[in-house]
Amino acid sequence: MKTIIFMGTPDYASKVLEAFLKASDFKVLAIFTQPDKPQGRKNIITPPSVKKRALELDFAGEIFQPLSLKEQGISEQISALKPDFIVVAAYGQILPKSILELAPCINLHASILPKYRGASPISQMILEGQKLNGISAMKMSQGLDDGDMLGFYLMDITNKSAQDLFEQFSNMAAKLALKILREYENIAPLKQFNALASKCKKIRKDDGLISLDMPAQAIWRKFLAYKPWPGVYLANGLKLLDISISLSKNNAKIGTITNISADSFSVALSDGELIIKSLQEASKKPLDAKEYINGKRLKFGDSFC
Repeated sequence: MKTIIFMGTPDYASKVLEAFLKASDFKVLAIFTQPDKPQGRKNIITPPSVKKRALELDFAGEIFQPLSLKEQGISEQISALKPDFIVVAAYGQILPKSILELAPCINLHASILPKYRGASPISQMILEGQKLNGISAMKMSQGLDDGDMLGFYLMDITNKSAQDLFEQFSNMAAKLALKILREYENIAPLKQFNALASKCKKIRKDDGLISLDMPAQAIWRKFLAYKPWPGVYLANGLKLLDISISLSKNNAKIGTITNISADSFSVALSDGELIIKSLQEASKKPLDAKEYINGKRLKFGDSFC
């Protein structure tokens, strides 16, 4: 039986953890995840998804939540456990050299490396209109996602939202992680071609800002990339919850309502139309298209905002 220490934080990582906890040929010695944090308007202290899932599955080992892996005694605690592997999936902290040297550290990164190293690979690949991408298993080094490749899974990501891909990639990552560790001794690592590398930044709330004079595809990609958070919204704070686009051109002024149907309304863009099915004004409840149109008394030819 191979022993591991697991490091991860969000839903994406919890699927990988679950796979190891349920596998008869692995033993999870300990879990490292981010500290509990206040969430929502009431700032309720909430554990990360990995901790929640571990407790739901009656994990009997220790769950560590250090502010930093560089804290005194952390590497000594890990060393004392003598893991065969350290498995990392969206942990949210950089592993120091003192930990990287204790056991092979295997990272399940949500892109086909060396593209999209960094914090937001799924959103970035959607923004750039990628059609194929997937999951990489990498032996970690001291650089940012630049370790040797051990394996990957590829899939069609066309017109999928970040929410969709997080779900599908997490299932893929769980399968890939088990496969890599079971076959580790027979895998020939492949160095990344650093000249092809690209990096992505941490997503901020203001990344979701759009305007109606943007191209239709740019709005659509932002909508997919930032679902569920931060979502897409206009400068007046109006959040677009459910939309699609049409690339059929019309001569209407940008921002003009071009069609109203039973469950949506369309707004003219520079190169097509934005089809809105539900939306939400700042500090108000979500509305479907019909409720919004009726409440604002809008009609064909009116300006949307």
